[in-house]
Formats: sequence, C-alpha cells, structure tokens
Amino acid sequence: MSILEEVRGQLSVLSLNHARDHLERLVEQAQRHDWTPMQFLQHVLKEEVSGRQMRNRLRRLRAAEMPYEASLEGFDFGFQNSVSKQHLKQLADLTWLESAYNVMFLGPPGVGKTHLAISLGMAAIEAGYSVCFVSMEQLIHVLKTAEMSSRSRKKLKHLNNADLVILDEVGFQPISRQEAHLLFELINRLYQQTSVILTSNKSFEEWGEFLGDPVITAAMLDRLMHKCELFNMKGDSYRITHRKRILPEEPG
Repeated sequence: MSILEEVRGQLSVLSLNHARDHLERLVEQAQRHDWTPMQFLQHVLKEEVSGRQMRNRLRRLRAAEMPYEASLEGFDFGFQNSVSKQHLKQLADLTWLESAYNVMFLGPPGVGKTHLAISLGMAAIEAGYSVCFVSMEQLIHVLKTAEMSSRSRKKLKHLNNADLVILDEVGFQPISRQEAHLLFELINRLYQQTSVILTSNKSFEEWGEFLGDPVITAAMLDRLMHKCELFNMKGDSYRITHRKRILPEEPG
C-alpha cells in the first residue's frame, strides 16, 4: 500500500471525506508550490471545512423546500418602489432572527411578496439557519393529516424546529373554523421562539373573513404583530407587466 493510499484510508477513518477525495490534487499543489508541512495541513483542513459547509448548505436548502431560489439582487426595486431596497438589505443581516422577530409582506398578487420572502430565506440558509417554506394550503393539509401521515408529521416537526418559517399565500382561500384553530395553535407554538415571514394578499381587516373567527383572528394577529416588520406592497403585477409571449407582436 502506498503512502497516498494509507493517508487516504486514515482520512476516511477520521470522516474527513472531502479532504480524502481531493488528497491527490492537494499533494500535487503542495509539490508545485513548495508548501511547508504546516501549509499543506492548512490546505487539507481548509478543503474539508469548505466541503462540509457546502454539504450543510445543500442539506439546509433541501430541507427548506423552497419553490425556487431568489435573491434581493434579482428583485426589481425600480419597478416595485413601495418597498425600500435599503430596508430589505438591513433585514438581510438577519439579526432579527436571534430575537424571533417576524416579517410580513401584504399586497395584491404579482408585486413580489414571495420573491422577497424567499430572498430572506435564502440569506438565512447561507448564514447557517434552518428554514422551512410552506404555502398556506400545504400547511393546512399538514396540520389536518399530521396524526395519519408520516410525511406530514415530518414536515410539522421541521416547522416546529426551524429558526425561520416562511408562510406563503395566506388568505388566498378561506379556511374552516377548525382549520383556523389548528393554525392558531401552530402560531402560538412559534410565538417568541421562531421567526415567521408571512405573505398575504389580504389586509388585516379582511383576515377575520377568511379565517372565519374574529376571536382567533385577533389572537393570531396579536402574536404575529407583537415583534414584526410590516411591508404594505402596492402596484401592478410584475408578471403581467413583463409577460413573455410565444408569438412576436405583429407590426402596427
């Protein structure tokens, strides 16, 4: 057995798998750049740390179940000027997560609520936080089937243990009083423990209507708004304004 194979085996025993897989390249670089033993060790450890960070990021991203990836850099603040780019960049520092603050984006469809919510969620994933994305429709299904479905129980466990929960499309469909009670129980568990980013096409005055219970509505908003940054977004739908066509426009 060569020394290279022996060292590769020792790295496997120590679970330094990323360094093991790149050992030969690192040895070649050490010879080419005339690294000292300490420099070589530094690069081996750096390779392992980098690999673990990438694996952990990928694991957090998969667990979050984002519908797509988005960033603040990709948001058109020129088109949607009802939110401040400076304020969103301040939120991207994520200090509010440590104190379980919430963020709410309210406004009509197409103004960028979900894009901004996912952008902050992606920033949290990059920073090492556990994130869970769920639409209102999916959440109600999870809450109603948690006792019968292992998949729903797993999702609910992730919701309860996440550092940040993104609840999307609240208010698109009315829910029953029983479903409103289940939703309140979840919000109450998350209160003061977990940050929530919430998007809704309904104003607070309309929440009682789709939740079907004014008492539950008041209690839920009381917890969500206690420590919260609120954005009331306005304007035209970005998707409709920038719709993509199949056929070219005919000349006038």
